[in-house]
Amino acid sequence: MRFSGVAAYAALAFVALAGSGAIAGKPTPDPAPAKTEAPKPLPPGLDPEANPDPYPSTYRPTPSPMVAIINADILDAGAPEIPRGTLLMADGKIVAVGPAVAVPEGAKVIDAKGRTVTPGLIDPHSHLGVYPSPQVEAMSDGNEATDPNTAQVWAEHSIWPQDPGFQHALAGGVTSLQILPGSANLFGGRSAIIKNVWSDTAQGMKFPGAPYGLKMACGENPKRVYGSKGRAPSTNMGNVAGYRAAWIRARDYKRKWDDYRAKVTRGEKADPPLRDLQLDTLVGVLEGKIRIQNHCYRADEMAQMIDISHEFGFHITAFHHATESYKIAALLKREGICSVTWAEWFGFKMESFDAIEENDAILQRAGACVTLSSDDENLIQHLNVEAALAMAAGNRAGLAITRPEAMAWISLNPAKVLAIEDKTGSLTPGKMADVVIWSGDPFSVYSVADQVYIDGNLAWDVRDPVYPPKSDFMLGQPAAIAIAGGAS
Repeated sequence: MRFSGVAAYAALAFVALAGSGAIAGKPTPDPAPAKTEAPKPLPPGLDPEANPDPYPSTYRPTPSPMVAIINADILDAGAPEIPRGTLLMADGKIVAVGPAVAVPEGAKVIDAKGRTVTPGLIDPHSHLGVYPSPQVEAMSDGNEATDPNTAQVWAEHSIWPQDPGFQHALAGGVTSLQILPGSANLFGGRSAIIKNVWSDTAQGMKFPGAPYGLKMACGENPKRVYGSKGRAPSTNMGNVAGYRAAWIRARDYKRKWDDYRAKVTRGEKADPPLRDLQLDTLVGVLEGKIRIQNHCYRADEMAQMIDISHEFGFHITAFHHATESYKIAALLKREGICSVTWAEWFGFKMESFDAIEENDAILQRAGACVTLSSDDENLIQHLNVEAALAMAAGNRAGLAITRPEAMAWISLNPAKVLAIEDKTGSLTPGKMADVVIWSGDPFSVYSVADQVYIDGNLAWDVRDPVYPPKSDFMLGQPAAIAIAGGAS
């Protein structure tokens, strides 16, 4: 039988429908879903979120005895002083502090009559270990002065644990400190927060769970270093352009990783961005995981850095050195930015010429956060005296700084800058037993740290040469001195 063209088309359509089950009440089955393979994890080291702590702390405090320090004048950060009080510590923690603490049977008792007990001191700005003694070129590892942006470097990879400066700092009552890269660059790299304990490795000193900081620098240092090389930045406006360009790249890098992770979550095929260590650090700041520690002297430059932080959506934890903070104390209070400064350093370069001794006290009375730091291997041995000088200057100006406020400048406030205040920085029960027994008033130039405890263990005893263990570098010094003396 022959069909016309239209009839033939209709017949073929009928056969197709019948074969598909679309007629006679037969539903059309859904096509089988395409099989999608689960996304494979990236090879080790290529995903910045897969291992955010690739160099973890290996520090573990050794078991500590129960110790009761009795008859001590107790000076804590921001708390009323306790004359002839008792501090009890056990299992590495502070157990009790007060005027009438019962001493458990079996506790080791230390009679501190005429002496003062304080929290261990914390230095939020140090270069020990990265600029160690001996100060020779081979050991100068604190400044990667090869590019204005070296956010990819980490200070812990330069720390020399045998730096004898760590033991000298312990003699000054310093139990924790932040090691920063230098200030040659706009972005100098990540900081390392450490416990001042003896270790053969930097990981053995790292403060467990402490976040990283990012060292940035304003002003004279980066423009001098790179201007002298005939490249940007050579001016303050070059500095700011460099910051902004870096944050733009970081925002774009974060967007690429966010897009990649969203596609993977949806089961879509996606190629990951190539990991960039420099931008990993900057994105860590944007995500609130890394805290900005910003070298900056002048008030106008601090205000510009705050504007940049608003532009790109990050927070500045602290301005370091901050000799003109007193000019913008209200702004710093509003922004929640701490000043890490000195008591007296003045006039050693142009941007420090407006430094005043009352800086810390003015910030304190304005309600802004303030801490003191060393930035120096000698000053770190005398942070207690530095606090006394700053307190005295404020009191001469009629600002009525109290002793507990001054103690907070070198203990609790720096702990806040480093985000470890829940673990150390004050004599609060439950915190680490980081404690100093001073020979007298810690704000007297005549007082020394008699004993220093870290996590309840004796780490320094001025009367016992066993404490602390000596750096390998120092072990040969007496013989070298004797040989040199004999040769003369």
